[in-house]
Amino acid sequence: MRRPETSVEELKAMLSARRAIVLLDVREPCELEICRLPGARNIPLGELPKRFGELKPSEELVVMCRSGRRSAQAVEFLLGKGYARCSNLAGGILAWAKRIDPSMRTY
Repeated sequence: MRRPETSVEELKAMLSARRAIVLLDVREPCELEICRLPGARNIPLGELPKRFGELKPSEELVVMCRSGRRSAQAVEFLLGKGYARCSNLAGGILAWAKRIDPSMRTY
């Protein structure tokens, strides 16, 4: 099964248009100290099984991490729990830094 993906260019357009989305960052808090996207909610991947109820199944979710691997796992988990409107940010924050905001610190 192919997981839904959102490109960083698509996310930038969504944010610019003030589209009602929830940007979910599944990285660890220490990673957020290096770089983050404003307005993103943080639920680390390891906490998602017990905290996914904080999210509404009706919300459009774009899930991100550093490179897209952890967020792909999170999307698979959320889809299995009935969160049909979620997608993985392809390439994660590394892709955002490379193609949208080259001034962003990376690790």
